[in-house]
Amino acid sequence: MSGLFRICVRSRRLFLWSGCGTLILLVLASLLPFAPSAVAQQRREREPNSVYAQRRAKLAATADAPIILAGLTGREEDSQAYVFAQEENFYYLTGHNEEEAGLILLPPADSKAKKDDFQGPREIFFLPAKNPGKEKWNGVRMSPSDPGIQAHTGFADIRPLSEMRATIERLAKFYPALYTILPYEKELGGYPHERETVDWLKLAAPQVNLKDIRGNIIDLRLIKGPTEIAFLRQAIDLSLAAHFAALKMMRPGLWEYQVAAKMVEVHAMGGSEAEAYAPIVGAGPNSTALHYDNLGRKIQDGDMVVMDVGAQYSGYAADITRTVPANGKFTLRQREIYDIVLGAQNAALAALKPGADMCRKGEQSLYKISYDYINSHGKDQNGKPLGQYFIHGLGHNIGLDVHDPGDSCNPLKPGQVVTVEPGIYIPEESLGVRIEDDVLITETGYELLSSKLPRTADEIEKIMAEAAKQRAPGAQP
Repeated sequence: MSGLFRICVRSRRLFLWSGCGTLILLVLASLLPFAPSAVAQQRREREPNSVYAQRRAKLAATADAPIILAGLTGREEDSQAYVFAQEENFYYLTGHNEEEAGLILLPPADSKAKKDDFQGPREIFFLPAKNPGKEKWNGVRMSPSDPGIQAHTGFADIRPLSEMRATIERLAKFYPALYTILPYEKELGGYPHERETVDWLKLAAPQVNLKDIRGNIIDLRLIKGPTEIAFLRQAIDLSLAAHFAALKMMRPGLWEYQVAAKMVEVHAMGGSEAEAYAPIVGAGPNSTALHYDNLGRKIQDGDMVVMDVGAQYSGYAADITRTVPANGKFTLRQREIYDIVLGAQNAALAALKPGADMCRKGEQSLYKISYDYINSHGKDQNGKPLGQYFIHGLGHNIGLDVHDPGDSCNPLKPGQVVTVEPGIYIPEESLGVRIEDDVLITETGYELLSSKLPRTADEIEKIMAEAAKQRAPGAQP
């Protein structure tokens, strides 16, 4: 996707704390006294409990008061097609992908911030009571009474969700402030889930001051661990397979939705749980719309087709874009613009290393390198430089969100995974080109995680020509 920040505000109802969610298993269910069916909502794979515990410990150490977090309710959308996926920050800390869970992290026992008289573990996980009637419709969910629940979730102290409010009321007697994720001060006031959680906390503990813990969590999420990188590699590999399939089927006469459907099929058959974002397949004039997802145009001879389609695996999102000629052969003008975008990407990659950034200006700006390349190569129909047609940022973090949080002006660090995606969009020519790859920042530079997918015009034409021969009547299988 383009480097613009994605606004994703869903219609949500106020259904707080009526139930709870589940943490997903890493070890085989058969190894512990716990029914395999009790993990109905788990991801394809999950990190070890120890990883989530380490994250929670790091987060708790940054705060001088308890941290209160809420999972999603499962009622975030009215659509019958809605499939539950946990709020990303909550999942990052718990690995829990079922509806309605709660988490309280207390200051470490040896910390000066500790003011309470709570005994036992310094983290409390809240799950709903068993509901056999609901489970007949929606599958088994975890509950505090399940045998082996502590081992499977990684929490020693698991309580019924119905006790969470009383626990907060008690904490409010010791602490003048509590931490939670406050709604954004922009984007229509923030996500409804966050706003509803804050409203609920104000009812439970009206006397306390609520502080924002969002930035502390973002700092942790920025650097990916080994398992996160493995999940991202899997999502990227699935995405590359889908792009190869699209390259090989591409031809005039197809509809945009047919190309997208093929790519989604490749993802799903390979184990992807969901798309990382709505597939973008834009042909001709639609190639100039950054996040075009209507998929309603019949692809014409002479069109350029932007395919921005990425898979999700175990919650982690890939983000890959390629632009190809519908008929398999670039025109001179199409190749000119394509090669300029590729040159801008290569120029940015050549400077990509720890300490560089994607800010719009500054000595370490990779964006400026790519913009300057575009602005100094080629002209539009009026003889003006092309920089004005590069209308989005150079890239963004990826992870549990396709636009993972992080400030583009901060220096890049080893362990970040980012996109590099320059583009040129000329509506007057119905000509848009974007090339997007996923990159792991290393100690000395970077690793191009999507390197298996060709980027040059010659390579793309070769693959499409070979595929066309295979489709020809009488071709040998």
